[in-house]
Amino acid sequence: MKIGCHVSIAGGVVNAPQRAHDLGCETFQIFTRSPQGGKAPELTKAVLKEFKSEMKKYGFEYFVVHAPYFINFGSANNRTFYGSISLVREELERASLLGASYLMVHLGSFKDLGKKEGEAQVIKGLKKVLDGYKGKTLFLLEISAGAGEVIGDSFEELARFVQALKKYKTFGGICFDTQHAFASGYDLRNKAAVKKTFADFEKQIGLKYLQMSHCNDSKVELGSHKDRHEHINEGLIGKTGFAEILSFFKALEQKSKQQKLLILETEHDKVKEDIKLLKKLRK
Repeated sequence: MKIGCHVSIAGGVVNAPQRAHDLGCETFQIFTRSPQGGKAPELTKAVLKEFKSEMKKYGFEYFVVHAPYFINFGSANNRTFYGSISLVREELERASLLGASYLMVHLGSFKDLGKKEGEAQVIKGLKKVLDGYKGKTLFLLEISAGAGEVIGDSFEELARFVQALKKYKTFGGICFDTQHAFASGYDLRNKAAVKKTFADFEKQIGLKYLQMSHCNDSKVELGSHKDRHEHINEGLIGKTGFAEILSFFKALEQKSKQQKLLILETEHDKVKEDIKLLKKLRK
C-alpha cells in the first residue's frame, strides 16, 4: 500500500511532488485547479514535462486528482448540470495528461430533483462524462457523508451508479472515504465492524470496485451525516479501527494484486504525524 496526503499546487502543479516528498508521502493527491471555481491553469508541454521530471526526481509512481467541489450532477439548473459534465470530463483529460491513476468526484445533491429523478439524471450525466473518453486516468465516485440530500452516502445508491457505468473501461469504481462512510453509518471502530462493513460493500457493490481510500478519522459520531475530518487516533474511529482498515486493505491488495492508495485529507498542522502513524499501523 502507498500512503500519502492531499498537497497544494500553489505556484503550479510542478511544486506538488516536492511538497509531498517533504511530508513523507509515498503517493499524493492534488487539485489541478481551484476547487472553488475559476479558470484552470494551462497544462502546457513544458509544465507536463517538468511535472513528470519532478515525479521521477522524488520517486513517485502514483498520484490522484480530486475534482472541484462545486460540481452538482443532481441540479435542476441545466447550466450547473451540463457545466458539471463538461468540467469533470475536462478534469479527467487533464489528470490523464499529468499521468494520474484516478480522478474522484463528489456528485452533488438531490435537493432540486428528489432521489428518484435525481438518480436518473446523475446516471445520465456520468455516462456523458465517460462517453468517448480514452484517457488512462480511471474515474471514481466518492462515498459521501450524506449531509442533507447529498448524493452517494449509501452502498446501495453507489451500487446503482456502478451498475450503470461498469461497461466503461475508464470507470474504476469507488473512493472509500473512512470519515464519510463512518458518518453515513458504516462502523469502522474494530475488527468485527470493519469486517461487517466491507462484507456489506462486497454484497452491494463488489470489492473489485474498491480502488482507493481517503483515510480520515472522524470528529463526529457514527451515522451523524456530517463531513468533519479529524487526525488519525484523535477522532471516533480511532487507532484500533485504522489498524483493522489497513489490515483489510493489505489483504485486498494481495488478493487483487493491485496497488492500493491511501490518502489523508487531514489538516497539515499534524498531517506528517498522521502519515507516520498509518505507516506504523501498516506494519
